[in-house]
Amino acid sequence: MRTRTASLALLTALAPGVAIAAEPDLTTIDRYARSQAGQDQVTSINQFSDVKPTDWAFQALSNLIERYGCVAGYPNGTYKGGQAMTRYEAAALLNACLDRITEVTDELKRLMAEFEKELAVLRGRVDGLEAKVGELEATQFSTTTKLSGQATFVIGANAFSGSDTLNVDAARAAVGATTFSYDIQLSFDTSFTGKDLLRTILRAGNFADSAFGGAGPTGGLSTLEVAFQEDCGTGVDCGDVVAIDKLFYQFPIGSQFTATFGGRVGQEDMLALWPSAYPSDTILNLFTLNGAPAAYNKNLGPGAGLWWQQGGFSISANYVAANGDGGDPNIGGFGTVASAGTGTVQIGYAKEQWGLAAIYSRIQSGVGVPGTTPFTGLTYEANPNSRTDAFGVSGYWQPARSGWIPSISLGWGINGTSYDTAQAPGALRTSQSWMVGLQWDDAFIKGNALGMAVGQPIFATALADGQTPQDGNFAWEWWYKWQVTDNISVTPALFYLSRPLGQFTTPDTSFRQLGGLVKTTFRF
Repeated sequence: MRTRTASLALLTALAPGVAIAAEPDLTTIDRYARSQAGQDQVTSINQFSDVKPTDWAFQALSNLIERYGCVAGYPNGTYKGGQAMTRYEAAALLNACLDRITEVTDELKRLMAEFEKELAVLRGRVDGLEAKVGELEATQFSTTTKLSGQATFVIGANAFSGSDTLNVDAARAAVGATTFSYDIQLSFDTSFTGKDLLRTILRAGNFADSAFGGAGPTGGLSTLEVAFQEDCGTGVDCGDVVAIDKLFYQFPIGSQFTATFGGRVGQEDMLALWPSAYPSDTILNLFTLNGAPAAYNKNLGPGAGLWWQQGGFSISANYVAANGDGGDPNIGGFGTVASAGTGTVQIGYAKEQWGLAAIYSRIQSGVGVPGTTPFTGLTYEANPNSRTDAFGVSGYWQPARSGWIPSISLGWGINGTSYDTAQAPGALRTSQSWMVGLQWDDAFIKGNALGMAVGQPIFATALADGQTPQDGNFAWEWWYKWQVTDNISVTPALFYLSRPLGQFTTPDTSFRQLGGLVKTTFRF
């Protein structure tokens, strides 16, 4: 506003009718004009002894000096801002400013001529971009939905060894071949308000007949996290069929609560904190469950949940019923004895480099708990009279910068199983699990990653008849992700299961499984 006022004052000085000195002092005007031409030109407003920051035109004068260099004072170092200005002085001041503007204009013309070809190229590119943007706007499938995809190829094989000849031969016959499988995921993320999320994931895969998809005597222990097969409802895989993998809606309630509900939502989708930094590139599914596969069972089906977050603290509560879409309460439904439901409560705290969480899940019979020995898995999934209380504690730490120090993720789980009816001797009572995962980011080459994990999947530790089970089994995995481009990665991996049959291993014998694979992932 002050600058505009100063400019108006100058124009007023040039306008007819302004009071001026009756007789111009030609000597003073000549000296003033020369000063405006640069002989006595000032470079800072501080050179004027009589101009103070509190003066109403201080900013306007400062701008004229610093930006345009067309203001000068009197030889004694004063500006005399309150003194009347003659029309000759006004003309000299205006002329000096116009000279500077002319100099700038001439310089711009010279630069434009010098870079004429480059400017023409830029104009052509801008025109081309405008045309492409217009075409995209005209052909986009949605203004509210973002599409992303991931395609994965896995080629590999499993080798079985040990003195349990009967089971070794059976495993080789069932899943001993080298296989080439795929998984494809298409994710549609839609937002209507900018803060909510409607997620739809279409998925297809053909892992069902491979040990990497859970086939064979060792079941889910060798199942890859990326493996997918759609169940047709009869326990038989549908084959290469595109199906809805996830469909849920998530929205905030106020500034601290987030609600989620959907017809096909995973337990993990409704947790405010996932307490692990391992792995960035998944191999065995059992090592993605934070050392507590029963509590973090990733149950999938109709469900709803709510979480609260403030600062680093979070509390999450949710319920998922795998059979929740069934109408017969004897074999399904939401909240029935046959729902195959999981109710979960988690309390967590996370900072930038570390996080910690405690979780409790009540698991109904019929839930397909991943990462179990065959003995404990049958109890969870096939026993119609059982329920399990699963507890877990998990956490992680990661360095501020990548280097030789890896991120560390670890977890432990303990589970108690009870029954509605009397059980035969040898029924499961207590089970446990644990894992430790290490990951080195930017390993050897920036963008690549190296990881390894060791642990025990869920194994029986106590039976109903007081007997000591022989269900223990150790699992290891090693992998190296080579980031070929921003969208393509290749990950060779090895895993080893020391006793994957657990309690079902023939007494006084051994049974081992070694798997090797190369996973290629395309993200788009």
